[in-house]
Amino acid sequence: MQRSFSPIKDRIINLHDLVLVIITLITILVGVLLVIVMTRFNARKNPVPSQTTHHTLLEVAWTVLPVLVLVIIAIPSFRLIYYEDRTADPDLTVQVTAHQWYWEYSYPDKGNIDIESRYITDEDLKPGQLRLLAVDNQMIIPVGKRIRILTASTDVIHSFFVPSLGVQRYAIPGRTIETWLEADKEGTFYGECNQICGQNHSRMPISIKAVSPAEFDAWVAQQKKAASVQPLQRVASK
Repeated sequence: MQRSFSPIKDRIINLHDLVLVIITLITILVGVLLVIVMTRFNARKNPVPSQTTHHTLLEVAWTVLPVLVLVIIAIPSFRLIYYEDRTADPDLTVQVTAHQWYWEYSYPDKGNIDIESRYITDEDLKPGQLRLLAVDNQMIIPVGKRIRILTASTDVIHSFFVPSLGVQRYAIPGRTIETWLEADKEGTFYGECNQICGQNHSRMPISIKAVSPAEFDAWVAQQKKAASVQPLQRVASK
């Protein structure tokens, strides 16, 4: 898995490691039992086959033990699901709207700032930009803050997926689905729409840039200023 840059991703990795230990122990146990069966209960050592039809203790054991294993896995799994679902007292809300084939990010807490994010074509790609991951407008968030994400779609089912932040939520027409994210380090984190959504499904990258709170406030002010200038430009053109 990708390196973790969020508390959600940390918990996902912890659950993965727990399940990995459990399935490794089960695999070893089954392997040992197979060896025992092949060596102790073969035709050469048992020319007269056993007539045993059942063993109550053994049947109880192979029923109860798997149930206990599933419970051990289920408890942290449900905790993780509820942890990912939503956060109390978010510092910022971002409405993520999926389109064929681009993303739209709205900031209702910041004067309804609205930006559209499209991938950069091969012809316009600049040195240092990642092919099929670089976008014209990134989602900007403050580092160390809990960001509530509300996903929706205007056409078909999409999926908002940023693996390094441990975030994946469907964007479904007619529904608003909640999750959250928090970046614990400044930087750019990439994702993709990972629900096949049509011809340009592979051209719906997600780019999230986590910046300092001061830098985020400056970006918000810049976006508000740009939004106030655009209506004036339209009036002047008329």
